[in-house]
Amino acid sequence: MFTGLIRHLGTLESRSARPGGARLRIGAPADLLARAELGASIAVNGACLTSVAVDGRAWEADLSEETLAKTTLGRLPLGAAVHLEPALRVGDPLDGHLVSGHVDGVGQLVSRPQGQRGVDEGIWRFSMPLDLAPMTAAKGSIAVDGISLTVVDCGTDWFTVALIPETVKRTAMDGLRPGEAVNLEADPIGRFVARALALHGSGEKLARFAQGGWNG
Repeated sequence: MFTGLIRHLGTLESRSARPGGARLRIGAPADLLARAELGASIAVNGACLTSVAVDGRAWEADLSEETLAKTTLGRLPLGAAVHLEPALRVGDPLDGHLVSGHVDGVGQLVSRPQGQRGVDEGIWRFSMPLDLAPMTAAKGSIAVDGISLTVVDCGTDWFTVALIPETVKRTAMDGLRPGEAVNLEADPIGRFVARALALHGSGEKLARFAQGGWNG
């Protein structure tokens, strides 16, 4: 499990094909590498990966074909900055929200505001796959490339979040441009509520939840 608070920025150094998927090599600071022992779980842009090799400047992870198909990690350009978060330890503060590291879908940045002094802040709008709508609600949580954010508003194929300058400066969001893809993970509470409504509720209830949130 993770919290959605980005602890480090890394760099995608290489992506090589292997049977059944690919291997990534990610440059990272020493504090992160100390947590990247073999078998350790580390979230990369919100996707939980397992460390299979580590040295003094980088660590490596194997990706399955499923991960390549369902996330952005197979299409990121070499040299791209990536968000890194080591797995939550028992007793660690939960300052964001519970994030599993299992990407639900890929969305795109639709628009971002231009703030003062060149720092973008305010309401950012993203697209999302239609099947994420029942799991997304205003004032609920969502992870965007692994960042824990609060949904401001949402529809059937879009949502908005508010980003403060501190978040923009400390993550790779400053370099994100409209049209670029992001990994999305829905609030786990929303996932189970949507599942329960789908199994035991009516289509009308599910539609109200998707449109109006927890109290819809």
